[in-house]
Amino acid sequence: MADHVSRADAQHALDDVELRRRQIVAEIDVPTWYWWFLALGWAGLGLVTVAGDPWLSVVATVGFGAIHSALAPRVIDGRHGSKQLAVRGDVVDRHVAGLVVGFLVVLVAITIGIALLADALGAPEPALLASLIVAAIVLIGGPQLMALVRRRAERSARP
Repeated sequence: MADHVSRADAQHALDDVELRRRQIVAEIDVPTWYWWFLALGWAGLGLVTVAGDPWLSVVATVGFGAIHSALAPRVIDGRHGSKQLAVRGDVVDRHVAGLVVGFLVVLVAITIGIALLADALGAPEPALLASLIVAAIVLIGGPQLMALVRRRAERSARP
């Protein structure tokens, strides 16, 4: 004998599923510490240029790049935004890591552009100025990029 489910119970169950789905989508993110790591690293590379030693700049850049390349693959996929939950890969857009890397490439171009412009205008320490501006962009733009990813995931998961 089959149990009869009332319309109200069915609607309640569907509402609960929708609530849980939204909670999962809300977990799609890159950890906050990653954006701070990038911003501080960017600013740090700018500070290194103040020393005026090109070899120090090369070593610092390679070191930062090496540390980033070791950390990034573990966190830029959007699946590890918090310690409470790792979002399944089929829930997160598979292009999240590409979006983050693309964001970083654009930031490099912005850094170079600002530094060249600042130098042309005669600003003191143009590389430092550029790196500090881009560090601020990282802290604002990184979370905004992930908010865009969550909005896209929300739209694509709707029936």
